[in-house]
Parts: sequence; C-alpha cells; structure tokens
Amino acid sequence: MDNQKHKIAIVTGGNKGIGLGITKKLINSGYFVIIGGKTKLTHIGESNKCRFIQGDVSNPEFHDLLVSKALEKNDYINLYVNNAGFSEWRPIENISKEFLSRIFAVNLFGAFWGCKAALPYMKESSTIINISSIAGKRGSSNNSAYAATKFGINGLTQSLAKEVGARGIRVNAICPVLVKTEGLIEALGRKSAPGNKDSLTFIEKFKLNNSALNRLPEVNDIAEMVLFLASSSAKAITGQCINVDCGVFPQ
Repeated sequence: MDNQKHKIAIVTGGNKGIGLGITKKLINSGYFVIIGGKTKLTHIGESNKCRFIQGDVSNPEFHDLLVSKALEKNDYINLYVNNAGFSEWRPIENISKEFLSRIFAVNLFGAFWGCKAALPYMKESSTIINISSIAGKRGSSNNSAYAATKFGINGLTQSLAKEVGARGIRVNAICPVLVKTEGLIEALGRKSAPGNKDSLTFIEKFKLNNSALNRLPEVNDIAEMVLFLASSSAKAITGQCINVDCGVFPQ
C-alpha cells in the first residue's frame, strides 16, 4: 500500500452534474477519487486516478463499500464529499409518503451515512464537505420537501463540526443557488416547478432579477470551493454553510 502517492477523496453522485465537476477538479489536483453513483459512469472513464462504484446512497452499506474501496489505496480518507441528491418541486398536497421518504433517504440520510462511514478512517486535517443549497437557508413555494432536506444538511454540518473538531477534522457545507446542469433543467421543467413552461428562460430571468454579479454560479465555481475547503488554506474554517450564489442571498 502506498500511503504517500495519492490524497484520497470519495464523491457521491460524482459521475454527473456538480458532482462530475468536483470529481474532475479533484483528479486534476492530485486526488485519487472514489466515485459513487446510481447511474453508470459515462462522462469520464475509470483510470489510475479514479474508480467508479455503482449503488444507492440511501443504503448505509453502499457508503461502507465506498470507504472500503478507498482504503485499498490508502489507510485513511482525506476528503468525503456528500454530493448525491435530487430536486423536485411539489405542492404539499402532492407529497406522498413514498416521495417524502425517498427525498429524505437520498438527500439527508445519505449524507448521514456517508459521514458515519468515513469518520472512523479520517484523521487530523481530513475534511467532510456536504453539498447543500440556499434552499437550506430560505424556503420557496412548492419546495418544502427539498428545502427541509437541505436545512437538515446544514444542521448536520454545524453539529458534526463541533463533534469531531477536537480530532482536527473539519466539516463544512456549500450552498449553491441554481447551477445550470442537465438535472436542474429537467427538474425545473416538471409540473409545479417554477420553470415548468421554459426552464432556460426562468433561469435567465432569475439571474437578472436576483444576482448581484449578473450571473449565476457554474459547476466549476462549486468545484473550486470544494478544493479550497479541503485545503490547508481553509484550516480555520469549519461548521460553515457557505453560499456560492453570486450574491443572490447575501448574508
């Protein structure tokens, strides 16, 4: 086992959208990345810099598997990124027990299981980063289920930072606003979503009406923040839920 060759990262949902951008950024920065995803790896191929494991993040055993594969490369984990999740707008009268159970299982419980699986194999300077949303800081119409999961992510982040800080492990969350990915375009276009008539037009109007910088964040902006928070440059930052939103929700 070569303990010095690679820094080891695990990225759930790391095979598409924001997660894929994070994976690529970490690989290019010298990490070996274990990619966990429900769908097959298509945008990048496996190489000596990454390994893809297919599974469901709502299953605690899947996170144990990701960790075990990471430990084949090193005896500890540098970085665990809980990114996997999904967005779907529904008015409360259309929220079923099955839907609510699923969105919590993937978006929130999945992050809990990731943290639990990784922490025994983390040491001083290791980092957990949870991909949250500004929906975890403010609610919006037809978005109660998703927002509740992201408020939960932020609470998990703040509490766990206190719990493991004495071990030198940092825990932070990133809270993006709308990031134009295939998944977001699809979700915005569904019934009850704010962009159901035209997702791209909705995003453009949202940008013009809400962004201080007259733009919205891109995938690479989120990936850059992950890289920064995982670095020694952020060694004094923990328990924070950091907006990457081009000034949509100043705090």
